[in-house]
Amino acid sequence: MSAVLVAVVMVVPVLVVVDQAVSAGGELTRLLLRPRTAELLVNTVLLIVLTVPLTVLLGCGAAWLVERTSLPGAGVWRTLLLAPLAIPAFVSSYAWTSVLPSVQGLGGAVFITTLAYYPFVFLPAAALLRALDQGHLDVARSLGLSAVGAVLRVVMPQLRPAVAGGALLVALHLLAEFGVLQMMRYPTFTTAILQQFAVGFSNAAGSVLAAVLIVLCLGLLALEVPLRGHTRIARIGSGARQRPIAYRLGGLTIPSVVALAALVGLALIVPLILVLRWLLRAIASSAVDVGLLLAATGSTVGLATMAGLVASVAALPVAWLLQRYPSRLALMVERVTYVASALPGVVIGLALVTLAVQWARPVYQTAGLAVLAYTVLFLPRALIAWRSGMAAAPPELIEASRSLGVSGLSTLVRVVLPLVSPSALTGFVLVFLAASTELTATLLLAPTGTETLATAFWSASDELDYVASAPFAAALIALSAPLTVVLRRQVMDQR
Repeated sequence: MSAVLVAVVMVVPVLVVVDQAVSAGGELTRLLLRPRTAELLVNTVLLIVLTVPLTVLLGCGAAWLVERTSLPGAGVWRTLLLAPLAIPAFVSSYAWTSVLPSVQGLGGAVFITTLAYYPFVFLPAAALLRALDQGHLDVARSLGLSAVGAVLRVVMPQLRPAVAGGALLVALHLLAEFGVLQMMRYPTFTTAILQQFAVGFSNAAGSVLAAVLIVLCLGLLALEVPLRGHTRIARIGSGARQRPIAYRLGGLTIPSVVALAALVGLALIVPLILVLRWLLRAIASSAVDVGLLLAATGSTVGLATMAGLVASVAALPVAWLLQRYPSRLALMVERVTYVASALPGVVIGLALVTLAVQWARPVYQTAGLAVLAYTVLFLPRALIAWRSGMAAAPPELIEASRSLGVSGLSTLVRVVLPLVSPSALTGFVLVFLAASTELTATLLLAPTGTETLATAFWSASDELDYVASAPFAAALIALSAPLTVVLRRQVMDQR
């Protein structure tokens, strides 16, 4: 019942958007069939088709080199490859466009989003590769398979759920991305929706475009189900597991190190150097508003922490339903929780404003409403983490607990939660990182006078004041960096 309740809460803003689109009446057909809509559709699909495979290739390739080969300094590379999560995508785009203005359009958008989002694939892929049982590969080799054949037949099926989940997160982020695409001057549904609401004042047109995004999201969700597969990865115990044997890179060691260094350098070095340079200029010119910086940091930490906790708690019953009672209902509940995350923050924000004004005016412009928006937008991050952890929790242990007369709730608390707590922490961190950088929903829903690091940064960078925006960009990076270390430890803790 709690899982269904979560799904209902997640879908209500979507229903508001659909109702507003339908209310357009005769305008609906005209808005859908106009050339501009077709252009936005092509742009959005191209961005997904080009970026998602690149993130999968980079994420899986980097995970394989770090976890299954003799790559020197694997521990350092784990940290560096996750570090892009500490740099918001719009900060990276702002750095790259300032140092290389030609980074624009589709190429620039693919370049920046690939560098920003490949860690969503690398993280789960590295965790599973580290936990892989070498004995499975040895059995495959003993049956006559080559080394490559054993990897394709044994490793790849076990990687499918993690890679499919990571790729889905990337695709949903691309559907809802605004800051990067606005700076890259690459129009998609998200940038057009914000223009309709903020400039054109056309609620109907914006809702129609948002409805198209919902259809695209449903298509992605339908595609992810067969890609995920149904391979079991849970083990009854870890005592008999054989640690993976590292493949010798030999002559490929130097090219592998160079490739990873190039990836990390493009994702980290340019943004960090540019932010540091502007920050030093801001300090030298006394352009740092310390009071505003501290207030924005406090607001960001408070809102993001509440969002991470609420999203993690809300995702738990959905993940439990999927793991313990798989059915069409469970799958539908899970799919529903993803739909809203494909919508831009401004759309969810306006939907919640409509609901609050009509039905719950006291919560309008409160922190609670902003946290609800973050939960609706980022719950899939927590859910994918919970799902990954529960997939590795042996169902035999749960059945044994129940056979001893332990209730379902006690089994969840005493058996399941200790096993999946690393995954739960991962989900919390991912939601925290996303909420701390959310822009449009925060602008609409944050309490009056509340400024976050993201909104303060955007206000300055929107006026091309790189020096004034640098302190807020640096604070975002400083706030996110320790959390990427937490994520790295979760990868290391997989045994």
